Amino acid sequence: MAKVAFLLANNFEDSEMKNPYEAVKEAGHQAVIVGLEKGAECKGKKGTVSYTAEIGAEEAKADEFDAVVIPGGSSPEALRVNDDIVRFVKEANEQGKLIAGICHGPQVMISADILKGKAATCYIGIRDDVKLAGADYRDEEVVVSENIITSRTPKDEPAFIREILAKLN
Repeated sequence: MAKVAFLLANNFEDSEMKNPYEAVKEAGHQAVIVGLEKGAECKGKKGTVSYTAEIGAEEAKADEFDAVVIPGGSSPEALRVNDDIVRFVKEANEQGKLIAGICHGPQVMISADILKGKAATCYIGIRDDVKLAGADYRDEEVVVSENIITSRTPKDEPAFIREILAKLN
């Protein structure tokens, strides 16, 4: 079974973390929360869920994981300015690992410079950033481009989860 890193900081979109995280675990995969620092509590922006970082960004090693999931909300803004998170995502991409981001999640992919030449979607507010990062932007519920999976908003979660599980299995 796969070992999946969920990248998380405060103010993530609650359902964009909770639903993929639970789906991955229910499918029998290992889900590990990687935060800015080990033991930090990460709270959802709607206050319905919170999680504790099991691994800090500085200790996260791409070769120990099979996939990376980046929930949206305001969390990606905090993650993308952390050099260890950016390194981790860049290394996971270089190793051909699955990297999935929903809503604002692709902001981390932009900072890791991994969207060039890929098709992608995102929350409309960062559409221009995704295009400027070299991606072929598509306004679709889910876009799969090689090892990259992207989705737009919570309403797209079923398609986002379906594609993650398809790649993991």
